[in-house]
Amino acid sequence: MTTQNNHSTQPPEDQPDENRELSIWHALIPVIALILMLFYNVFYAYGDSALDGSNQFILLLGGAVAAIVGFFNKVSFDKMLDKVSENIRSTSSAILILLMVGALAGTWLISGIIPTMIYYGLQILNPTVFLASCVVICAVISLATGSSWTTSATVGIALIGIAGALGVPLGMTAGAVISGAYFGDKLSPLSDTTNLAPAMAGTDLFTHIRYMLYTTVPTLIVTLIVFTVIGLTIDTAGVSDTHTISQAVKETINVSPWLFIVPIVVIVLIVKKTSPLIALLIGTLLAAFAALIFQPDIVAGIGGGTSLTFENGYKGLMNAITVSTEIPTDNEALKDLFSSGGMTGMLNTIWLIICAMAFGGIMDAIGALAAISKALLNLFHTTFGLFASTVASCLALNITASDQYLAIVIPGKMYAQAFKDKGLAPENLSRTLEDSGTVTSVLVPWNTCGAYQSGVLGVDTVQYAGYAIFNWLSPFMTLLFAAFRIKIRQLSNTDKSVL
Repeated sequence: MTTQNNHSTQPPEDQPDENRELSIWHALIPVIALILMLFYNVFYAYGDSALDGSNQFILLLGGAVAAIVGFFNKVSFDKMLDKVSENIRSTSSAILILLMVGALAGTWLISGIIPTMIYYGLQILNPTVFLASCVVICAVISLATGSSWTTSATVGIALIGIAGALGVPLGMTAGAVISGAYFGDKLSPLSDTTNLAPAMAGTDLFTHIRYMLYTTVPTLIVTLIVFTVIGLTIDTAGVSDTHTISQAVKETINVSPWLFIVPIVVIVLIVKKTSPLIALLIGTLLAAFAALIFQPDIVAGIGGGTSLTFENGYKGLMNAITVSTEIPTDNEALKDLFSSGGMTGMLNTIWLIICAMAFGGIMDAIGALAAISKALLNLFHTTFGLFASTVASCLALNITASDQYLAIVIPGKMYAQAFKDKGLAPENLSRTLEDSGTVTSVLVPWNTCGAYQSGVLGVDTVQYAGYAIFNWLSPFMTLLFAAFRIKIRQLSNTDKSVL
């Protein structure tokens, strides 16, 4: 920080005032510009390949539009860069986790962990119950680990592989995986967002979790019913013979139930509150060790040899961790399942997150996020309107700030007093933040959560968004409860006395 020798206590008359409040119309200019550019880029220009780089640049163009608005509003370029840097720093953990997920996926492939999961999954699952089973399996794992990200990176990847073998559309499967993963994430006391929301609203963790059950459980039930119906009506004509695929898996890799030890260890570590980065690193190293024991020929082949030696073993493991690799197979149905992008495969997602954080940082610096949130707060005056305004704020921030944490923190800080003024207990706010901020982040392609899930599962956000039923239904459920005043807890007289 630099200091200036200015003896006057008043700023010079010609010095522009910074942080001047931005009007809602000016705040919406970058948002409208971004949406229009992304719409053209995705639906007319690039389609499914938009995430290969063009969407990333569109986000930077949206940031440039926001910066121009900021210049006209006397916001310094340095302040904008500071906010961008702050935003990018806040995602450093997510970026490292993404890289470790890429490494984990590579070693879990060549060690046979993912193929083994696929093999046993084909024995017990069929298209009729598969989607509903995905929801339940991922809900249990996420509830235990407190992490939708870890759930997708472990069992989620395996379920996507099984779906490919069964002939179930990958968009449906990814939607089922994400629905279950976010149910568990919302209710787990180990989840960071589940702890963040009550902290912002002013209630305690377990009151928050108990109160979320009222909206979350009915939403999950509806989700399971929908996926069960889809499973009963899904057209699987022409699906590859799963017995043939299972045999091909068994002929290609050494299938062993002992390989399940590695994912179990990772899940136990996370349940024990081990850092996800450490758990993923341990999972990667254990899988690398398992690959040398169970699949030595595959490791040697990826390393450029015919029989395992120290040199080609080292190269084979490092290739699986860092770059695109595949297990050779003559079965066409298995070629996509037996490939992994390694850490390199995560770079497009990381690039997207960085560009999204640049846009969100500039929007924050120029006061656009605050202006949009304030306008939404002032839009409604009834109790239902307050809930609707909170939901709209969370959705808007997931789109504009590109980060679920900001979609919880900013509305949480802003609406806490408004809920108290209406005589509403703080758990109403914390539940609404989770029902609309946490779960909808994954539906936005350029949000950190949407980018992560798309990158890890290998399914574009646009493909799975419609099938992430739990995620898009949650905001409607919380509004339904608000409209009919179902389980809307009032402040007690004791609580009111301390306001």
